[in-house]
Amino acid sequence: MAGIDRDELREVSAAVLAVTTHLSVRDVLRTILTSARKLVGARYAALGIPDQNGSFAEFLADGISDEQWAAIGPIPRQHGILGLMLSDPNPVRLANIREHPRFGWWPAAHPELTDFLGVPIVDCDEILGELFLANSCHPGGFTADDEELVRLLAAHAAIAIVNARLYERGRELSIVEERARIARELHDAVSQKLFSLRLTADAASALLDRDPARAAAELATVRKLAAEATDELRAIVVDQRPADLRGDGLDIALRKQAELLDRVHAPTIRYVSCQCVPPLTEARQQAVYRIAQEAMHNALRHAGATRIDMSLVARKGTVVLEVRDDGAGFDPATADAAGHRLGLASMRERARTAGGRLDVTSEPGRGTTVRLAVPTGG
Repeated sequence: MAGIDRDELREVSAAVLAVTTHLSVRDVLRTILTSARKLVGARYAALGIPDQNGSFAEFLADGISDEQWAAIGPIPRQHGILGLMLSDPNPVRLANIREHPRFGWWPAAHPELTDFLGVPIVDCDEILGELFLANSCHPGGFTADDEELVRLLAAHAAIAIVNARLYERGRELSIVEERARIARELHDAVSQKLFSLRLTADAASALLDRDPARAAAELATVRKLAAEATDELRAIVVDQRPADLRGDGLDIALRKQAELLDRVHAPTIRYVSCQCVPPLTEARQQAVYRIAQEAMHNALRHAGATRIDMSLVARKGTVVLEVRDDGAGFDPATADAAGHRLGLASMRERARTAGGRLDVTSEPGRGTTVRLAVPTGG
């Protein structure tokens, strides 16, 4: 470490902090990659996470355009220098990568590489991945100090990758547990009512020819039971209390909700936030969360959407939630009928109680946008 000065240590510290702020494995990998390239001043950088089939589960590159990446073709296999580094925990530093005895070839569209620095990312005896840096921006190529800096970053990167993997596995377990809980609640709360609905429908069918009046009465009961079952389903799936809202905060709770729905439904669901959402009272957090749930439910159940985007941002003393879908939409002229079906009245009441404002814009064939603004003050 004698060759590393304070400025370089500060840069390493900043890079480590940037890496450890992420919980998504892919975000961690991307931050490791960009931090390493910036740290030593490399023209190109890549990061590979091996799989068990002789290829890479993840392979990211930095310093080339999307068009160049597409032209290069499939991700590399575990061969040549790349394969060597997966079995040797020692860094590889070269003045010319072509002079290495294990160098083979690269695709025609691949950028021309000269000097090279490769550092494995190691956890105990396991090589989690490889960092590749090429074409130093400084005269003379990569130095021993560059190698030491990247080794230091890689050591911290290994911890961040392991932690992110543990977090994602824990989240997967939480999703499985949540599915099981919802299944139990569905069975306990709704199955008896659905059984009664089926029996009543059978009775109505049997009475249809010989006693139409009684059949009509039974069908009225069917409608009532169906409405009650729908209400109970809504209470379980949409209006359930977000148990982690107080602990996680509104931003993380909404992100978890979006990620869960994205995993279990066909439409692509994405969530973004300004990551500096001002604190809200518990009642307002509950209102925002419940309205977000209702809007997402509507987009999934009624809109036929292929993409749903949810955002949470702070604007001039307010927190603004927006849920936008690309689904069927509806005609505002028929807002009363659509509003009853989509629960707009209950959403507006929640917004009013929280001191906020709800705006819903839609057009047939052009999707729907639900926008909620609530004040940040007490």
